[in-house]
Amino acid sequence: MSASRRSVNCPRCGVAVRWGAESPFRPFCSERCKTIDLGAWANEEYRVAVKSTGDETDTEPEQTKSAAP
Repeated sequence: MSASRRSVNCPRCGVAVRWGAESPFRPFCSERCKTIDLGAWANEEYRVAVKSTGDETDTEPEQTKSAAP
């Protein structure tokens, strides 16, 4: 199978997309699916799994206090 005949499924809607210059939004089938997917990342709907080591805390570091003038 040559690279010009390869197709992938759109990660958003599942439609078959040809992997080539004729598909400018690959691996997405359209700009719409690409934008929806980007919005999902921006809304934190997707998360990358990270194995916790137990050394990290969920609290933010304390702000340093500045001396009043």
